[in-house]
Amino acid sequence: MPPKRRSSGPATNSQQSTLAFHGASNKVTKAGTRAPAGKNNVISEVSKKKEVKPEVINIVEEPTTAETAIIDQTTEEVVAQPESAPEDIEARRVTDAAIKKYWAAKEKQRVAPRVHQQDLSLHEKILREFDMSGQYGPCTGIARLKRWRRAYRLDLDPPIEVLAVLLREMDVDSNVELQRSQVDELLNSKVKVDAT
Repeated sequence: MPPKRRSSGPATNSQQSTLAFHGASNKVTKAGTRAPAGKNNVISEVSKKKEVKPEVINIVEEPTTAETAIIDQTTEEVVAQPESAPEDIEARRVTDAAIKKYWAAKEKQRVAPRVHQQDLSLHEKILREFDMSGQYGPCTGIARLKRWRRAYRLDLDPPIEVLAVLLREMDVDSNVELQRSQVDELLNSKVKVDAT
């Protein structure tokens, strides 16, 4: 049994004050209750004096090094791949109805509908879904066409509908920025915030 401690004097003579939870002066209130009227006036005066200026966001339109690398990759891939490649011929034979059927099957697999994609075209939805499919390899730092061809060479069975969409988009609009994945755009975007 441990020895008992001895106190040096009576507990009432200590210099530490005791807590009292009774009485009108010791009333405890919650933090979420009303503030006194004086504090409300101070807050309203401060908010009236301070003018809030909105932040202006300027998006820099110069191509980044990642954008230029993807543009170079896409042009190399288009030049290096002959038009008579068997997968290109098969992709050009895919009809719009087959692409819509492919997307309907993808949507049917989902439990809940996709959110925030109402304004996107069918082609963009298909390409973004391809970007987010990790089974075909990473999507950042590589053109979509090059990624599809790499997955095809590695026998990962990428959907032929994605190649059909890529080739159609390149035929309609020779915009090489289409080859950049949405994730890559978000990661490498340059945004300058002006707090003026």
